[in-house]
This record gives sequence, C-alpha cells and structure tokens, in this order.
Amino acid sequence: MGRTVHPWAWWAWAICAAVTVSLTTNPWLIGLVCAAVLVTVLRRRSDEPWARSLGVYLSMAGFVLVMRVFFATFFSATSSGTLLWDLPQLSLPSWAAGLRIGGRVYLEPVLMACFDAMRLAAMLLCVGAANTLANPRRALRSVPAALYEISVAVVIALTVAPQMIESLARVRRAQRLRAGAVTGVGGLARLVIPVLEDSVERAMGLARSMESRGFGRTRAGGGSAWGILLGLLGSVCLGIGAFLMLGGSRPSPVWVVLLAAGALALGAALRLAGRRLQVTHYRPDDWSRPEWVVLASGVVAVAAAVAAGRLAPGALDVTMPPLALPALHPLFLFIVASLAAPAVLTPPPPRVSDWLAWTARRSEPEQEQAGGRADLDAERLRPRGGTP
Repeated sequence: MGRTVHPWAWWAWAICAAVTVSLTTNPWLIGLVCAAVLVTVLRRRSDEPWARSLGVYLSMAGFVLVMRVFFATFFSATSSGTLLWDLPQLSLPSWAAGLRIGGRVYLEPVLMACFDAMRLAAMLLCVGAANTLANPRRALRSVPAALYEISVAVVIALTVAPQMIESLARVRRAQRLRAGAVTGVGGLARLVIPVLEDSVERAMGLARSMESRGFGRTRAGGGSAWGILLGLLGSVCLGIGAFLMLGGSRPSPVWVVLLAAGALALGAALRLAGRRLQVTHYRPDDWSRPEWVVLASGVVAVAAAVAAGRLAPGALDVTMPPLALPALHPLFLFIVASLAAPAVLTPPPPRVSDWLAWTARRSEPEQEQAGGRADLDAERLRPRGGTP
C-alpha cells in the first residue's frame, strides 16, 4: 500500500531546494532544480484532493516570469548592450529621471531580468512542491510542543490553499451540473466568492473540530531561563546569517556557520521549552530511513551549491554584459541528482485507488460465500415435489 513520508521532511527538502536556487542566477542550475522538484512531486504525490495544488503554483511562477520580463522590457533604464528593437518612447517629467517607458530594448538586461525571475519562480515552485507532498493536517501533529499555539495558526493558514483548490473543483462541477457558464466578470464573481467562502469555512471547521476534541491540549509546567537565552541567541544568529546569505554576492562560510549555530541553539531552546508542556499525540508519524534520506538529499544539495560557489564563483553568478553563454559546472548534475533522489529512494505514498482495489479483492470471497449461502437457502425453502 505504500508509506507516507513525514511532512516536515518534505518541507525541509523543499526549503533546501529553495535555498539552493537563491544562491544562483545561472539558468542552467535553476532549470535543472525545477526539473528535479517536478519529477519528485509527480512520482511521490498522493491522489488526495489537497495534493492537486501544483498547477496553481506553476501558474503563479509563470505569471511572475512574464511580468518581470515585461517590466524589464518596457521600463528598463539600461542604455547599453545588444539592441533588440526600438519601441516608441514616452517623454517623462524631470522628477522621473532615470526611468523610461518604451525606447530601445537591449538583450542583456532582458536576459538578466529573466534569470532573476526564474529564481523567484523556482522558489515559488519549491513552496508548491512542499504543499503538494506534505499533508498539512499531519504536519500539525508533529510540531514541537513549545510552538504548538503558533503552529496551529500557521497550519490552518496553509490549509486554506489546498482547500481552495478542492473548493474550486467542487464549485465548478456544481455550476456545470446546473448549466451555469462561468464567463465574464459576473461569472468570475459567481466562481470566486463561493470558493473563498467554502475554503475559509472548511479551514475554520477544522480548527473548531480539533478544539472540541481537545486536540493538542497542553498543561503548563515550570519555565527555564536557559531556554529563553538559547532561543534569543539562536534567533539572532539565524537573522544575521540570513542577512549575510541574501546580501552576499557569493557563498561564504561565515553565514553557513551562523545559520548552523542558530539552528542548533533554537532547536535546543525548543527542546527545553517543550519539557514544560505535555502535548497529547495520537498515532505520531515515524521518522526513520526515508525521512533521513529526504532530509540528507536537500542538505547535500545546499552543500554542493556552496562548494560550487567556492570552487567556481562565476558558475553561480551570471553577469551581463558582455553577452556570453552561462557556464554548466559538473557539480550542477550532482545537485540535481541529490534533489531528485527522494523520487527513487523513498516509498510511494498510499493511494485511495489502491485501498479501493484492495478492499474489492478482500470482499470478493465474502460475496461468493454469501451467494452460495443464498442459493442453499433457496434450495432448502423450495417445496418437495415441486417443479424447479
């Protein structure tokens, strides 16, 4: 029947994939990472309704890419490079100096804008992969005890997107049954308002049902000064490390050490804070070999990207002009293989169709026995000497 991988393992893998993409503007690496993420999602997603949200995130990624290239084409201030075409230019007042609308369009700034938009679109795709692979309800059951109150709100908020996809399909099916064509502005309002209302109502219904059943009820205990100190120290290290990672031109061991130290300190703080809370759990998810494989594949991909930035800085950062083909480093293939490893090394998820087929196979002998007993009862009730 398959096995469900821990949801937070998929989230860790998706975050590592997004971090890998954020370290580069090379379109080869970004495209290969997107391909690895799509292959993993298509092979390891379930057939439940909440796992159908990948198409929405692909549409969002495409919209970001198109809009970024559009603004780079018509509102760019670059006046050098390879000329593509010359558009009519609008004259702007003096206070808008440095901007233009129309005019000459050059190839290099358009390509750089496209590469930057590809990076943002790939990060959106990684978030969509996590939402597609990880069940938000199962993720709620595995949060640390110290973050229970915050995690309830976060997971319920994340539940709105999958519920919206399911509500969209249900509302469109209901409108087709009623012969209601969704066209024009009026049809869009008839589609959007029921979808938003139904998705929010189902998310709130989930929260009410968990609260009424006492899900995750906590009992407070004694506090710990060491937990507060480690939490503050870990938050500071994570903030500085993230600032250096996003603001640096290339990977540096300083922010890697800060991020690792901050994560360890924050984990220890959560561990100490969780000891004073007793949170109820019902059938908690296991963390075994498949989860470690998923986590290790993401961490190895980030480490390989950092190593590629140290060995060949020009392979990750693409600069134009001059116009040149981006480099394809051999470590890129290793990064992609690492991110695509969960598609092969993890067990497939249990599917509803498999359960239905298994139930049908189990019920066939019982139906045959029931049919035999019915024939026997009919034979016993038949009057003697009568015609068959």
